This record gives sequence, C-alpha cells and structure tokens, in this order.
Amino acid sequence: MPEISVIAPVFQCENSLERCVRSVLNQTFSDWELILIDDGSGDRSPALCDAFAASDSRIRAFHQPRNMGVSEARNRGLREARGNYIAFLDADDEYIPRTLETLWNLRLRSGAQTVGCAIENIPPSGGGYTELLLPEGLYHHDEIREKIILPLFGERLKAPIFNGYSVRYLFSSARIRELDLKFKGAYLEDDLFVLAYFQGADTLAVTEQALYRYIQNPASATRHYMPNIMTVLTDYIDRKAELAAKYHLMEYCPDWRDNSNWANLLIAVANEYAHGNPKTMRERREEIKSLCERPEMAGAIARLNPKGMGRNKQLVAFLIRKRWFSALELLYRVKNRI
Repeated sequence: MPEISVIAPVFQCENSLERCVRSVLNQTFSDWELILIDDGSGDRSPALCDAFAASDSRIRAFHQPRNMGVSEARNRGLREARGNYIAFLDADDEYIPRTLETLWNLRLRSGAQTVGCAIENIPPSGGGYTELLLPEGLYHHDEIREKIILPLFGERLKAPIFNGYSVRYLFSSARIRELDLKFKGAYLEDDLFVLAYFQGADTLAVTEQALYRYIQNPASATRHYMPNIMTVLTDYIDRKAELAAKYHLMEYCPDWRDNSNWANLLIAVANEYAHGNPKTMRERREEIKSLCERPEMAGAIARLNPKGMGRNKQLVAFLIRKRWFSALELLYRVKNRI
C-alpha cells in the first residue's frame, strides 16, 4: 500500500507524457504509485502508458474504451487508487523533484488532514509566474470556509479569482471515500470537487513553494471554441446549486447565482469570439444577444453590476449592460486578431 497515489488522466499527450512521468520517477519521496488513465487516446499515449507500467512496478496503466473526459478519467483513478493520500497530475504538466516529499513532510509537521502548495504557471511564450494558494500557514475550519469555500462558491468576478485547482493539494483518501466524492462535468470540475471536499474540513496546511509546474497548452479545449458551452455552464450552475442546498451555503452568499451567471456570461461571450468558431460575425452578435436575453442572464444583468474585475472584463461587462454589441465585437476583433 503506497502512501500517495498520483492520478494522471492521459489524452492525446504523446509529446508531453514522458516529461510528466519522469517528473514522478524523479521524486525524492519514493513511497508512491502512479496511476495512468488513458482516456481513449488515438495517438501513441496508450502504448507509452503500458511501457511505463512495464518499466516500474509503482506505475499502473488503465485504458478507457473511448474518450470519456477528464472527470471520468480521474474517477477511474480514484477507484483504482490504493494510497492513503491522493495527488492529481495532468499529463501536460510536471512536478519539481521534491514535490511529494515537501507536501508529505508539511503534513507530518502540521498534523493537517490536507496540504496544498503554490503553482508555477509556464505560458507558451516562456518565463513564468507563481500563483499562491494562500499565505503559508495552518488554516482551520472557519478560515477554510472564508478563504476557500466562499470564494469558490460566491465570488467569481472580482480579481484575483480564486482557482480551485485540484492538482495543488494532497488529499486524504479516507475523506474522499467518506464523502463519496466524484468529479462531474467537462468544465470547472475542479472547483466543485474542491468545494465539496473542504465542507467541514478541520485543517489545511499551505506552503508558498511552487511545487507544481502548470505548462499552459495553447491547444487546450478551454482556449478554443466550444459549441456546447451553455450546456456545460448550465450544468455547472445546477451542480453548484445542489452543493449550496446540501451544505446551506446560500446564507453566506445570497447573490451567488447572479454572480456565477455573470461569470458564465463572460465566458460564453468570449467563447463566441474564440478561434475555431465557424459562425459569421453577424451570427455571433445574434448569439450574444440571445445569451443576454436568457432569463437567468437577463436577471443577473439587471440585478448585479459587476465591480472589481480586470480592465478587459470590466469593459466587456459595461458593453453588455449597455447592449453595445457592435462595440463588443470590435473589442474582440482587436483582442483576438480576428
């Protein structure tokens, strides 16, 4: 029984998979297993997964019969995991050599049930910047609710946005089983998993060290046009509402739905001007008008005037509220070089 199970969904990652797996093999902490979940890849990824599994007994490879999405891949990993603690690693990314050792020792020193770290973001242009989880320290129940749960649930507009990346934590397997947690959906699935995990959590220890290297991928699905974006975002709101009812979160954030709908509207508008959208510019304008007239969006626009966002988002929100859709189109033509 390994102490840590590292779960890595794999889909069409033949160019980055070896770097990712090597980053686990090079860990200074050795009591781990690596679970590779090939999610119906059509490239060399399945063969690479099997080759890594054959080369080290700590690596196990599983194959989904078809592409079922990152949530189902992670859920398969959770079912197969044998470790007392769970870490997630995306196949595009990598650990630094002391990641697992640092997290493990932080857990031992602090006595915390869960530990988390900063992330080093590596953009395609090179360089990088560190995104902290929280200031270094030990956080208890009330602080976890204030600094993680409520930002994930209620405030999705004001900068800086709190991101619910599951890859920055070392989770308790026992707690995941106790709560029967699963990933759901194709977008923002991390936010909801983390939100549910920390309900009633007692302690979280945080380091400001950037132990996870997020290699930003220009080919990521979130950077290209998604034709079913509103179905995905509506499903996200529905699942969020289920958590709100289950854990009585609405008393802390009564306007959470308007806040989240505004955030979804900004995502959906940006999606209309993303690369790969086959619609004409006129069709995009009409689609955005239609989005703004949906009852949930129209209600959010009428009731909530977003404040505190970054300059670009603030301008987009202003143009939406004014219904200046031609100006909105011009803004995105310049921004995205359309």
